[in-house]
Amino acid sequence: MATLAATPRDVLWRDGTASLYRFRRSASAPPAGALPVLVVPSMINKWYVVDLRPGASLVEALVAGGLDVYCLDWGVAQDEDRYLAWDDVLARLGRAVRFTERAAGSKRVGLLGYCMGATLAGIYSALDPSHVAAFVNLAGPFDFSHGGLLRTMVDPQWFDATAIAEAGNVTPDQMQSGFVALRPSAQVAKWVSLIDRAHDAASREAFDALEAWAGDNIPFPASAYATYIEELYQKNSLVKGEHHVRGRRVDLGNITCPVLTIAAERDIICPLPAARALNETCGSPDKELIVVPGGHVGAVVGSRAPKVLYPAMRDWLRARLATTEARETTCN
Repeated sequence: MATLAATPRDVLWRDGTASLYRFRRSASAPPAGALPVLVVPSMINKWYVVDLRPGASLVEALVAGGLDVYCLDWGVAQDEDRYLAWDDVLARLGRAVRFTERAAGSKRVGLLGYCMGATLAGIYSALDPSHVAAFVNLAGPFDFSHGGLLRTMVDPQWFDATAIAEAGNVTPDQMQSGFVALRPSAQVAKWVSLIDRAHDAASREAFDALEAWAGDNIPFPASAYATYIEELYQKNSLVKGEHHVRGRRVDLGNITCPVLTIAAERDIICPLPAARALNETCGSPDKELIVVPGGHVGAVVGSRAPKVLYPAMRDWLRARLATTEARETTCN
């Protein structure tokens, strides 16, 4: 089986359960010469889906492309983290941004958020736009009225997020059962598909790596979970301009830096309209939408990702974060 999270990295900083990684650049990589990129994964899965295995790693591709890449690992929530509020999560992201700036000797960063991490990165970009030189939304929802089957599952008519959170952190089994319920036949289909490709060692290796990550689930802090479901999924307050963090209204129109939104064709977690809403509501004059093949996870680690997704993101970030352009661009 391939080594998971294989790109060499150093731990620069810790904050509670969270860690900030900086990935080492090889001697053969092009000179960095650009602002740093901070990758913000989802809080409900382990971070290394962005560095799954050699050859199927977004981080590896960005580093090889000459970018100075960092990643915020949210860590594994402990029992006492049940009181970690949504506001606290955004504050932790803000500290990670500022530490990245200090480590890189820059005044701004490029943010690349995946899934829920993209939603968090977008909220941060709207609240503190002066720190963000460019923002990549990789399959992150902003208009939760288009949240697909997951939005239906948490409809307030039959789903009480506060009641669930009162029992403590939401467990991996609770969340995993919800995702399985979205596509009950998917578990059978993946094993049938593996049988068709069992003779191919590379396919088996890819399957094993993805299964290892998918089964490596982590708890969701209870307080933050309740806010995430109620405010975003049930009230859709973010895209309406009614979401508040620490008393401040989150206005997506404040995001005026370059924006790239990437949606996957068969994404049932973040359907195209949910992701595209960022481009429709942000204030940036430089915004682009790319639709790639695959589903929510397959688009990021599948066989076509190194050929389609990784080069597109690498080239877009290099162009927007180049030192000469970054000095001329304002993002406020």
